[in-house]
Amino acid sequence: MSIDLSAKKATRIHLFNFKTATMRAFHMSWLAFFVCFFAWFACAPLMPVIADEFHLSKDQIANINIAAVAITILVRLAVGPLCDKYGPRKAHTGLLLIGSIPVFGLSLANSYEMFLFFRLLIGAIGASFVITQYHTSIMFAPNVVGTANATTAGWGNSGGGATQALMPFLLSALVMFGVEQTLGWRFALAVPGIMMIIVGLMYWTFTQDCPQGNFKALNAQGIYVSSGKKGGLAILLHAAKNYRVWILFTAYGACFGIEIFIHNVVAMYYVDQFQFGLKEAGLTAGIFGLLALFARALGGIVSDRIAVTKGLDGRTKVLFCMIVLEGVFLVLFSHMQTPLLAILSMTIFAIFTHMACGATYALVPFIDRDALGGVAGIIGAGGNVGAVAAGFLLKGMLDIQTCLMVLGILVTIAGLCVLGIRFSTAHKEKEQQLFEDALRERANTAQ
Repeated sequence: MSIDLSAKKATRIHLFNFKTATMRAFHMSWLAFFVCFFAWFACAPLMPVIADEFHLSKDQIANINIAAVAITILVRLAVGPLCDKYGPRKAHTGLLLIGSIPVFGLSLANSYEMFLFFRLLIGAIGASFVITQYHTSIMFAPNVVGTANATTAGWGNSGGGATQALMPFLLSALVMFGVEQTLGWRFALAVPGIMMIIVGLMYWTFTQDCPQGNFKALNAQGIYVSSGKKGGLAILLHAAKNYRVWILFTAYGACFGIEIFIHNVVAMYYVDQFQFGLKEAGLTAGIFGLLALFARALGGIVSDRIAVTKGLDGRTKVLFCMIVLEGVFLVLFSHMQTPLLAILSMTIFAIFTHMACGATYALVPFIDRDALGGVAGIIGAGGNVGAVAAGFLLKGMLDIQTCLMVLGILVTIAGLCVLGIRFSTAHKEKEQQLFEDALRERANTAQ
């Protein structure tokens, strides 16, 4: 016997309700992703100090940035089907606890090679995003799933902004208390590892896999909650046959891929281009990440609102508009010659980037319900493919400004590709029925 995962899904988001399983999953998902994102890019704002200690060349710094996002591609592909098979609770707890090991290892690195190795392994925790999106996708009904996905991802993504702003201050505080700077950055990088262990234990304690309970307990009762495919590879291959998945793979590379590339380079960009100090560059770079607190959620909210009247085609057009505008303002950012104009254009570019990310995963739950983990994993991996490609592009460019301009043009082209997404009439009618059912249930519970 199989279970209908659309049953008992939440039709509303009650932010301050921690009693229901859906809202506990909501809050723990974004918190886990926040901590993972914080740990993932904790060394980025400290790279000027680390580069000086290890005497790193431009190519070595580029290699470190590429390593930070390369392995995430494989882990994101694997973790989606693992969620389908074992449940998001086990997947997220395991990722947090195991992922903390290389975070601690990075703080102990004493050479470029060792630093590169642990930076590569740390990239695995970027797969937290896929689990976050999977967990909220099976907890929330079609009328609010876009908002839920975008909000949890946006609040989690803000960990990238928080680390840019806070890590330089943490290092300064340690130095103020008499810790040598060469030792201070190591102590600072150990803090995210401790946070990951704490949140991992919280995730195991306070969440469950789906509204009906945990996958293991349900399966023990003879109730099957997986997609019906026999294994993770089959789930992944099933998702890979859908052309819409690969268009969204490209689209996510154009928004989230650019986002994590910017997280890696923007602090050093402001130091090199505008002669900012470490703390000033960190605070300025933090603007980009912290805008995810509301902008990514806004992308999901707009997608959900448009879907009320325009359905799935409306969600597709919202994503197209966001990515094209992102590309246009990225090109403008690359041409700015003064700090004020650079910050202003970066802010607008960041808003559309985060909104595009939110609009992408507002569409993901409707692509293929039979392989949600595989779909989420492949599209999530697209973000990291985009970041790796941007990293290699930077290695081949004379300067980052030219790289940013080329990336802006490529992002705009990727936005145009989104218009190629089409849904059959039967698919749209089925999803519209589920959407209307969720609205009716929401109206009934409000009475």
